Amino acid sequence: MTKDRHNYQNIKITMSSPDLTSAEREAVAAVMRTPNLSMGNEIQDFERAFCDYTGSKYAIGVNSGTAGLHLCVRATGITDGDLVITTPFSFVASANVLLFERAVPVFIDVDPITGNIDPQMVREAIKDLSNGSSSANKWLPRRGVKHNAPLKAILPVDVFGQPADMDPIMALANEYNLYVIEDSCEALGAQYKYRHAGTLGHYGVFAFYPNKQITTGEGAIIVTDDPESAKLMRSLRNQGRAPGDTWLQHTHLGYNYRLDEMSAALGRAQLERLEEILLKRQRVASWYDERLAEIPGIEPPQVVTNTTRMSWFVYVVRFKEGINRDVVANSLEEQNIPARPYFIPIHLQPYMVERFGFQEGDFPITEDLGRRGLALPFSGVMEEVQVEKVCFELSEILRSL
Repeated sequence: MTKDRHNYQNIKITMSSPDLTSAEREAVAAVMRTPNLSMGNEIQDFERAFCDYTGSKYAIGVNSGTAGLHLCVRATGITDGDLVITTPFSFVASANVLLFERAVPVFIDVDPITGNIDPQMVREAIKDLSNGSSSANKWLPRRGVKHNAPLKAILPVDVFGQPADMDPIMALANEYNLYVIEDSCEALGAQYKYRHAGTLGHYGVFAFYPNKQITTGEGAIIVTDDPESAKLMRSLRNQGRAPGDTWLQHTHLGYNYRLDEMSAALGRAQLERLEEILLKRQRVASWYDERLAEIPGIEPPQVVTNTTRMSWFVYVVRFKEGINRDVVANSLEEQNIPARPYFIPIHLQPYMVERFGFQEGDFPITEDLGRRGLALPFSGVMEEVQVEKVCFELSEILRSL
């Protein structure tokens, strides 16, 4: 039977949906029957479960991925004027946490296939920035940088659930004595050469926003093998209280970055189902792959050989040159199918332009991916007929352009 719009008129589609069961609801309800809703057994159990899963020695639960990345920046001692190499193709939080400490993001363009930071360009930038010559200037922002500022760290991002190429990045970090903060907020469950994403740098952060692989509503976990950093970050998340402090004593300048007990309980129940959830998300991605292969003008996401397990966070397609992404997105919205550009380059955000003088053309691959990329509705609870509807409408729209 030939499909037409009438076949799909009663199919409702949301941008994303968490994958929750009665087990998660009961876990949260059990906490609500206790007097302790903050910093109790649930957060400790969630952290231990994460150590077991990742193989990391320490896990620190916090209330957002942004909080987790910020604490990692604090733990490295990155401060006013320091340089940190990172990517402009990411959610803004990965750069904002550097600005919180008055550090300077040194943006490096990305691989055109994965959207992850380009290790060869990282190598060239580190070499130029370290030798103190005028060649360093081509990597630095036009303004807002101190003369001879030191390079302190690399902050790669595992974009869309695919790990960055971490082996050459870690080799560079070891050669030049740099910290590596791995932003794995989108990549829980992903593997790089059979090793867990998020465990490959000195620190890793996983986030649990409702559209992530698992959710705690809001929340995140930091993993590290460094005991002193773990101790400091536990203090900083809890208003700077160190071991031995009373409730109103504060050894450090800290933050209210705590993960609450209900969120931790939800996260632990979700983590127990992680394998099931990842397989369901993989199945939805496969449905998209199969159907989009038959539609000209669309480039589905590609998984590279270093990624020995993809952890599907979002499903972002790219449109070939000559196709207006925004026209396609608006046409999908007219058919009640949500879609979102992914990402707007960080360096072109207004506050970044104002502060550092970035301009269009500075990072052409990032800008190209940002201009052509569109996130389609995606979650592990999508049904095949919903994927069919999205792909049918995409085909109809592209045929009409």
